[in-house]
Amino acid sequence: MLPESCAFGETPHPTLSPLRGERAINRAMFTTRQSPFLKICCMATIAEAQAAVAAGASAIGVVGPMPSGAGIITLDRAREICLAMAGQVHCFLLSSATTAEALIAEADFTGADTLQIVDHVDEAVRLAIAAARPALKIVQVVHIESGASIDWGVDAARTSHMLLLDSGSFTGPVKELGGTGRVHDWSLSAKLVAASPVPCLLAGGIGAHNAARALAAVRPFGLDLCSSVRTSDLLDHIKLHALTVALSPYR
Repeated sequence: MLPESCAFGETPHPTLSPLRGERAINRAMFTTRQSPFLKICCMATIAEAQAAVAAGASAIGVVGPMPSGAGIITLDRAREICLAMAGQVHCFLLSSATTAEALIAEADFTGADTLQIVDHVDEAVRLAIAAARPALKIVQVVHIESGASIDWGVDAARTSHMLLLDSGSFTGPVKELGGTGRVHDWSLSAKLVAASPVPCLLAGGIGAHNAARALAAVRPFGLDLCSSVRTSDLLDHIKLHALTVALSPYR
C-alpha cells in the first residue's frame, strides 16, 4: 500500500466547463511511482497486474468489450482486477462505449479510478461524465492518423485530464481502437504533446527496443504498452524486465 499522501482517486476535477487543461494540475492527479509514467495495459489477471506494479508501473489497464484489439476481457474480470489493485496503482478501464451513460456504467461497475475512452467522442460526453463523476479521471485516446489528429486532440484536451496517443484507425471495415502493435508517425505526436494543455501518454508499438527513442522523439508524460510485453496473450516477464532495463536511465 502506498503512503496516505499518495492515495489515488481523491483529487477533485479541476473544473467542469470546460475542464481546463493545465498540465501542472492534471499531472498532480496521476501519481507517478517512477518517472516516466508507465502504464502496462491488457491485464488479464490479478497476478499480471501485481507483476506490472512490481516492475514499476504507475498504472495498469484493463480492456473491456471492443470491436477489435488485444487483451479484451469481460467486465466481471476487469472488476476483479480493479478492486484487487485499488489504492496500489491507477486502474484504467478501456471502454469503446460512446455515450456518457454507458461509459459511466462501465466505470462504476469495474471500480476503475480512470476511464480511458478509446473512441473519438464529442466533448459533451466527457463533460457529462465529469459532472456526474467528479473524481473519475478522464483519458481521451487520440488515434494519430494525420495532421487533423493534432487539432482534434488539442480540442479534446480541454475536456480531458490526459490524452493517450495511439495507432488506431477508423478507415477499415472494423474500427481499430487500440492494441494494434503499430508505431504511428511520432512527429505528429510530438506536435500534439507540445500543443496539448494536458499530459500525454504515448502508445502504439512501443517496447524495450524503442522506448528510449520514443521518449526522446516525442517527450510525452509517459508510455503505454500492451502487445510488446505479452507472448501468446500472456504477460511475458522477460519482455517486461527488458523494458525496465531500457527505461532505467530515465529513472
